[in-house]
Amino acid sequence: EPSDNASVSYVMYKGDYYVSSENIFMYKVDPETLETKEKVDWSKFVAVNGATAHPHYESDGTTYNMGNSYGKHGSTYNIIQVPPQKSNCSDTLEGVKVLCSIAPMDKMKPSYYHSFGMSENYIIFIEQPIKLNLLQIITSKLRGKAISEGISWEPQYNTYFHVVNKHTGEVLPGQWYSKPFATFHQINAFEDHGCVVLDLCCQDDGTTLATYKLQNLRRSGEGLDQIYDSISRAFPRRFVLPLNVNSDTPVGKNLNPLSYTLAKAVKDADGKVWCTHENLYPEGFEKVGGLEFPQINYSQYNGRRYRYFYGCGFRHLIGDSLIKVDVETKNFKIWQEDGSYPSEPVFVPVPNAMAEDSGVILSVVISPAENQSTFLLVLDAETFRELGRAEVAVPMPYGFHGIFTSR
Repeated sequence: EPSDNASVSYVMYKGDYYVSSENIFMYKVDPETLETKEKVDWSKFVAVNGATAHPHYESDGTTYNMGNSYGKHGSTYNIIQVPPQKSNCSDTLEGVKVLCSIAPMDKMKPSYYHSFGMSENYIIFIEQPIKLNLLQIITSKLRGKAISEGISWEPQYNTYFHVVNKHTGEVLPGQWYSKPFATFHQINAFEDHGCVVLDLCCQDDGTTLATYKLQNLRRSGEGLDQIYDSISRAFPRRFVLPLNVNSDTPVGKNLNPLSYTLAKAVKDADGKVWCTHENLYPEGFEKVGGLEFPQINYSQYNGRRYRYFYGCGFRHLIGDSLIKVDVETKNFKIWQEDGSYPSEPVFVPVPNAMAEDSGVILSVVISPAENQSTFLLVLDAETFRELGRAEVAVPMPYGFHGIFTSR
């Protein structure tokens, strides 16, 4: 039985809100009452075996997502497009279509992915060396093994960037590679001077998933920190993918024309373009323990050149600080309180504001201390100073991703 766990994120399709994970099912939610409505099955509308919990949105409501399909010949990565409008009030995913399909480097061992990037004209999909061994996963129940036994970090594979024209579904013929890394969350992507600039949180080692096993999560205190200290931390990085590479493009030359980034892209004799990242943080940033759950002023700056992003600092297995990063200066600001663990920062813009960081940051903060209440933290997104907090008298679990709605 496929899982119907939907605990990762809130997503929106055709103006309706859903809770979603990465499997085949979502649940529609009433945004006024938070009442759970019907369960929606992706496979009844399009030939995929699930979709990510991180779709991307156009200003008109058109939504893009990704999902795999599996058959006797292996697997396929699919980019999905959901139309912005309902044909009637009971619509869910009617009209969804596969925009394009991409064959994995190894069809029986596709890559795991949690999110993807989107610029004004392109979808950017990263095929990373976290591999799903389909044979092991399919036979796991028969063998009495967990599905996680079929997920492995295989750094003998390099990381491959796929770029797709989101208007036509054409997969661009370029071959963009980098050394092996693992990624879960994209920050932003935008186009400039014939390049796609891609910012994301990266780890040099993809064994992190194996850490999140129950026997590890049941530990506490120093025991839990020992587990976390054994894994690679995620940090923000920038890649530049030059799009207009052909047989006349010189070999061995840095093809990045952008003066504001040190990222490199060099064509080899075999036509492959090898991309080297730029760190989007200053020296000493490691003291925050790594950064994940990145957010931006999405409604105004997703797919555009931007300056600020926000995330959780991870000195422990769960986030223990909130961070604002300036990608131009690489300066950062931090909010932190002993014994407090904030959720993903959600940016809420001031209506009609001119400044990119004019708004507030919302985060739900929990604590293991019995005498400390859970609270909703409100920060000024520009100064990162606390504006207030709203305490609730009930315990709450640590969450992954959130959404703001003005309803």
